This record gives sequence, structure tokens and C-alpha cells, in this order.
Amino acid sequence: MLVAERHEKIVEVVNDKGSIRVSELSQLFGVTEETIRRDLERLETDGKLRRSHGGAVSVKTTGAEAPYTEREITNVKEKMEVATEAIAHVKVNDRIILDASTTAWYMAKRLPDMPLTVVTNSMKVAMELASREKIKVISVGGTLLSKSLSFVGPQAEQALESYYVNKAFVSCQGIHPERGLSDSNEMQALVKKKMIEMSETVYLLVDYSKYGVKAFSRIDSTEAVDYVITDSKTNTTQLEPFKDREITFIRANEGTVYL
Repeated sequence: MLVAERHEKIVEVVNDKGSIRVSELSQLFGVTEETIRRDLERLETDGKLRRSHGGAVSVKTTGAEAPYTEREITNVKEKMEVATEAIAHVKVNDRIILDASTTAWYMAKRLPDMPLTVVTNSMKVAMELASREKIKVISVGGTLLSKSLSFVGPQAEQALESYYVNKAFVSCQGIHPERGLSDSNEMQALVKKKMIEMSETVYLLVDYSKYGVKAFSRIDSTEAVDYVITDSKTNTTQLEPFKDREITFIRANEGTVYL
């Protein structure tokens, strides 16, 4: 296979999967990992993808907010793992925030019907919890984003200031040791920052594809996060750059990761 043909195929694979590791590309194309890293460097320079720690991410994912229907079917297994682990950290009578991420929606789908107060800007989350008799749902208003089915803008941010919760469960498009937390949409990023500010304890929900990614809009620094709940695919190499940060990493099916 010619180099140009391999580059074209790599972009196709990355766009199809949303994100992929160097090791996977190496096996797929039958070349060394060093060759793949050079390929990714060239493709990033050409603006065809974005390198992440240990792999690559589609620019379609980080450059603009993907439709909810597309995000629903991306890394589903990994998001399910994260959501299931996150639910274990929700206790009776907690006051929690769930953002408009698909992972938060997966949490809502599996939350048991127990005394809780849930504040959210997500239509999907609010609708999912509407039938739970013991859960009080507070939905903030604002400008509706059709792609994410969520409310954002000054009205949403102002509404969030009326509340203070003991736990926030939020996600993002990228977590980077220097860039911090970031998202593809500026208005979503501002709402998530406000959610973090109004919470006593912050749980970040991210799968393996989010590490090393610098999305368009910065949400906050990594210091704003208390716990990161991640999936079983996330390896120690991805977490190593964060070892000096005061964050506790919790890997699904394993528990606390000691760096």
C-alpha cells in the first residue's frame, strides 16, 4: 500500500470510529507504531485529524459539536462502563447535576428510583427521569441547542446559580494536562464551567478517547475536578501525565488507579 493510500485510509478509519489508538492502526495496516506516529503527525499538519495521547481523534469530533444521534452510537460500551461506575457514587438524598452528555444520559437511564434531586440542562436526561417518582428533577431553561438537545446561554448559567449541589457529573470532549477540560461548543463549555462552580464534588466522566485532546472551548483546569471516572480501555500511559495533579482516577471494573 502506498503512503498516500495509507494516509487516506487512516483518515477514513479515524472519522468512522471517532478515535483510535496507534497500536490499533499499526495492526490494521501492518506497519510499525513509529510509522503510524509519523503518519498521524503529517495528517494533523494537513488538518485531517487531531493527535491525542496514544492515538488520533477525528476533527469532526473536536471541531464542532456532533449531533446527539451520532454521539449516542460512539464508544457506547465504554460510556456504559463509565455511567455504571458513576452510579455507584450516587447516594440516597444526594443533590446532583447531570450535564447534557450522552454518558450522563446513560447514567439517567440506569439510576434507581430513590430519593434524589437532579439538576440538568439536558432534555434527554429530564425526560428519562420523568417517570421516577422519588427523583426530583430540576431542568434549567435557556437557548435550545438542537444537536445536543440541551439548554445553554446566559439564562441557563443564571438558573444554575440558584442551586448548590453536593455532586456534579459532567463530561467533555477532551482532557489534557496543560489545556485542562475542553469542549467543542463554547456555550456548552460555559454551562459546564458553571455546573462545576456550583458543586461541592466534581466527577468527570470520560472514556479512553478523550485523553490528550484539546477541543475548541476550554471549560476549566484539571484542578477543578475531584474524581475522573473512566473506562477499562484507558491505560496507565494515558493517565501518567496527570500523576502530579490532585485528581483521583477511577477505572470501571477496577476502582481507584494509583499512579
